[in-house]
Amino acid sequence: MTDIRANLERVRERVARAAERAGRRAGDVLLVGVSKTVDVGRIRQAIEAGVPALGENRVQEARGKVAELGRPVPWHLVGHLQTNKVRDAVELFDVIHSLDRLELAKELDKRGRARGRAVDALVEVNVGGEASKGGVGPDGLGELLEAVAGLPHVKARGLMAVPPEAKEPDDSRVWFRALRKLGERYGLSELSMGMSGDFEVAIEEGATVVRVGTAIFGPRGGVWGV
Repeated sequence: MTDIRANLERVRERVARAAERAGRRAGDVLLVGVSKTVDVGRIRQAIEAGVPALGENRVQEARGKVAELGRPVPWHLVGHLQTNKVRDAVELFDVIHSLDRLELAKELDKRGRARGRAVDALVEVNVGGEASKGGVGPDGLGELLEAVAGLPHVKARGLMAVPPEAKEPDDSRVWFRALRKLGERYGLSELSMGMSGDFEVAIEEGATVVRVGTAIFGPRGGVWGV
């Protein structure tokens, strides 16, 4: 059986060491436990062990989990968001990590206005230019940010990236560095980058949010709830 408490403690220690190497504090980095396909019992263990935030990839899966677990910690949407799922996403999640197009920004603004609060979002950047992934290209980022700035009920807090798959964690460094430089160019200090296999390198390159799933919850298997 996966010892989630022990796993979480090990991840925290690794976060702290990576932050120290970069001359930063562990408290500068938010650890989001990515719980996609993880059953409610194991998620509850992570909450009890002190995971500071939870991340889900799909609105539909998150709906049942939030209904059962409530909101003991913030919920982050870390997967692609379809425009027709925005209403539910705004109700379920505290932060949207995958704002990548103006159409989506306008829908988030509409739903935020209806709820009377701005939607916190990170703009997803396709740093590697991969056709299989979402995200705005680096060349289009400025235009999208300018448009989002004109929407009063969407707040672009920072940037997010899922870099190309790498054989070694250090191979992702160039992509994390590229996202950091984009953040510096546009005055955005919040950077969601790094997952179970490379979050330490991401922290060294300036990540303020890391999305860690298997290192906490163990190998994924089956469909949620099974």
